[in-house]
Parts: sequence; C-alpha cells; structure tokens
Amino acid sequence: MSKKKHLVVLSGAGISAESGIKTFRDSGGLWEGHDVMEVASPEGWNRNRQLVQNFYNQRRKQLLECEPNQAHLILAELENDYEVSIITQNVDDLHERAGSTQVIHLHGELKKAQSTVDPRLVYELDHWEIKEGDTCEKGSQLRPYIVWFGEQVPMMEKASEIVASSDIFVVVGTSLQVYPAAGLIEDVVTETTIYVIDPKNPTINFRRNVVSIAENATIGMKILKNMLKSGI
Repeated sequence: MSKKKHLVVLSGAGISAESGIKTFRDSGGLWEGHDVMEVASPEGWNRNRQLVQNFYNQRRKQLLECEPNQAHLILAELENDYEVSIITQNVDDLHERAGSTQVIHLHGELKKAQSTVDPRLVYELDHWEIKEGDTCEKGSQLRPYIVWFGEQVPMMEKASEIVASSDIFVVVGTSLQVYPAAGLIEDVVTETTIYVIDPKNPTINFRRNVVSIAENATIGMKILKNMLKSGI
C-alpha cells in the first residue's frame, strides 16, 4: 500500500465566517465600538480585565450556536485519501467538530482557559463563561487561551515543520495578511502545488505553481475536492 500524500491546510477567518462566526475585521476592526487592541492585547487585559473576559465569554456563547459548514466537512472527508494536517488561525473548534483529527491552532483555542501566572497551565472549558475569581491550581486568575497581539506564537515552529513536509498545500479563508502565520507559505517546498481559495484572489508573486480558486470557502473546497480527484 502506497503512503498517503500529505495535504497541509492553512485556514483563516473566512472559513468560519460562513458558519456565522464574527471576525475582528467585520466592523473595520471594531467590536461594539472597541478597538481590537482593547480586547486582544496584554495591555488591554491590564487596563480592563472585565471587558476582555466578557468579549471572549460572548464569543464562546456564540460558538455554541454555530456548526461546521461544508468546507470544514470536506476537509475532514479528505482524510480518507490523504494525510491531512490543518494549521488554523481560528480559535473556534469547528474543524474538530467536523471530524478533522490533526489540527494546530496558531492563535489559541476559545474553549480553553490559561493561567495568568503560568502559561503552561491550560484547561478545557465545559462552559462558556470565565468569571472573576476562577483560578488555576496556583491560585491565579484564569484568562482566555488566546495568543494576543504582541505575544509569541508558540506553535509556529511545529507548524513550519509540517508545512515543509507538505505534498499539497491549501490556503483557505485567509488573505495572507496576518503575520507570522502568513509567512508559513515561504516554508512550502518548491515542487509542492499551492491551492489558494479566496474570492479576492490574492497573488503570491514569488511562486509559479499556484492554483487560484476565486471563491468563498464552501464553494472553493467543493471545486478543490473535484480537482484533486481529477488529478489537476
């Protein structure tokens, strides 16, 4: 039996938006009148912890009402024919709920909490709300398990290794504008074909073997699935 090809996916907010997940950019970078730096930075946390907790509590509550869409489901289905690794900039769990088994979250996970004194202490949440007074085993307040602006992205090195091992590389739901995640495309080896699914059709000037699918995530993934079956 021949080894399955390694299909690596970099996914972003566009794939979750089709499930109803709101993105930071929906209102020009504002959330209910607040600049994203107020709710997604260590400085924002230090200024107004209650505001930040409430922001992520509401996002968790919203996530409970959302379901994986066809793009998520197709990616999970592709595991029948490929070794699929998903590297996502999204903090929701829709890839996992769709059935994908190898998912790396670059920017954290909404349904987990983290100690404010020891970032190695991470806890699964079975409810949507982190309250003031909810503490880790060391007695420190819990915060959202989110990589905020200005913080290191701890999974980047592992993600880079996975990208470098890809036989097929797929970009879906991201315009390749957010770094360091966008820089992962530079780790794709020269002979690997890159499929970019994005209605705005971003250009990747330094690569020749790029296939552009100028559609949203759900339609684009259906097209990609047929292309892969046809050997295109």
